[in-house]
Amino acid sequence: MRLKIIIYILTIFTSAMTAAETGLFTEIFNPHFRTLKLTPADNFMSPPAIRLDTDDRLIITFDELGDNFSQLQYRLIHCNADWKPSRLVESEYIDGFNIADINDYAYSENTYIHFVNYRIVLPNEDMRPIHSGNYLLQVFERENPDKTILQARLYVTEGTAQINGTATSRTDKGFNQDWQQLEFTVDLGSLKNINAYQDITVTTGQNIDEQSIRTIPAPLRTEGSLLTYAHKPELVFNAGNEYRRFESVSNSFAGMGVDSLKYIGDNYHIWLKQDRPRALRNYEFDRTQHGRFLVREYNATDSDLGADYITVHFTLDMPFQKDLDIYVDGEMTHGKFGTYNKMAYNSDKHCYTLELPLKQGAYNYRYRAFRAGDPTEFSKALPIIEGDKYETGNEYPVMVYYHPAGARADRLIGFTVLSN
Repeated sequence: MRLKIIIYILTIFTSAMTAAETGLFTEIFNPHFRTLKLTPADNFMSPPAIRLDTDDRLIITFDELGDNFSQLQYRLIHCNADWKPSRLVESEYIDGFNIADINDYAYSENTYIHFVNYRIVLPNEDMRPIHSGNYLLQVFERENPDKTILQARLYVTEGTAQINGTATSRTDKGFNQDWQQLEFTVDLGSLKNINAYQDITVTTGQNIDEQSIRTIPAPLRTEGSLLTYAHKPELVFNAGNEYRRFESVSNSFAGMGVDSLKYIGDNYHIWLKQDRPRALRNYEFDRTQHGRFLVREYNATDSDLGADYITVHFTLDMPFQKDLDIYVDGEMTHGKFGTYNKMAYNSDKHCYTLELPLKQGAYNYRYRAFRAGDPTEFSKALPIIEGDKYETGNEYPVMVYYHPAGARADRLIGFTVLSN
């Protein structure tokens, strides 16, 4: 019964998301699939990026709810800096065949909600990227390759360009206020005869939010192979606030941020400690995962198989906001906003609430507010709940692309993560 309820909730969410133009973002389209995660093999805190022609490996995992596995395959699509498919043919960016079976799967162990866990490691013997750039991984059923089940963004970089810089609260808008501003240099190294104003594209964003990525139109100045990016409006970001966090690593005790837990129906429920708006409060330091989640079960040998699906209850103590929609956001929602993660106002308890089915682990989250009827985009979010604190620890991925004259695709020549 509980499994049916979870799938029903996810069906509503998926239909809401796929009804509009979604673009090539990380996204799950089929409500039976959950907990999509991309991490480098050696560090879950790093972005989904690997270096070309090295031993770097990227691990992609996800679950299918139920007792039966599906015959799944995957493919890679090479994209330019704007995440539109490039004009390369598959043989120009893949060594091997660009359709491969997912043979690495296993059934959940000792869980109330049954699922099948799938795992892909890139590169592998069947598929190896040979061209740097943005890649979109798509998963589909063998018998229905035109219907994508889920997709995810990843990066393959050459490491030719060296990027150095920082984020600072000393911005063109003011000092130690609501913003952070990036300043960095790009050293093109051995690349010669490049017009930095035509051949180079630089993009950057904030934390794990794919919607935050923006293009920096041109460097402030150039000195030989060194490009300087500073004092541009696109380099200024609202600072935001530290992510909130909780841990649901065991059903035997209440973890960090959890008020209580109880077995109801077919699975466990946990109630998080009541949250309150922080916009008008002083900044409070906390070392977070910058929005990420980590699947973990305290006693499991393999948490991917032993972590159960539980129902997480979020509560935000806030008066009813007539013209606002409130959402719970984090890597677990992949930057999407729909019925699935939209909070409802409980007039009896005078607070906003949400029930969200999540796999056990350590989670970062935050509350996002949008004006009712406005697009739920990164730039449209209002800071009335979390506020903007210049001290907030943020990560800023920086990507440098090179488009040689006459080429049919962008090369990703540099990738790094800056912080404040």
